[in-house]
Amino acid sequence: MLNLLVKWVVFAALIIFTAYVIPGISVENFGSAMIACIIIALINTFIKPIVKLISLPVNFLTLGLFSLVINALLLMLAGYVTPGFGVEGFFSALFGSILLSLFAGIVNKINLK
Repeated sequence: MLNLLVKWVVFAALIIFTAYVIPGISVENFGSAMIACIIIALINTFIKPIVKLISLPVNFLTLGLFSLVINALLLMLAGYVTPGFGVEGFFSALFGSILLSLFAGIVNKINLK
């Protein structure tokens, strides 16, 4: 349980860092980043598999590069739904989703015990 809480706080800090680095992504405060973590996790759990299944032919034709577009659009959805977290523009969402995916991969590889 503590491991999950630590990862949640780390992901919130990574969202704030991404907002600092990528112009067009904004976070009002740490609480908004924590809520954005929950919203992004829910979107990735429930909506992303359905969208990836529907877009499978396009994803196959583009050799998987369409997944970047899907991630960007889902980050824009999270910015639209989450109060205090905003994503303005597709390219901000694209670069932000790439950065968050890289950070998420690194954090998930680290065992916090």
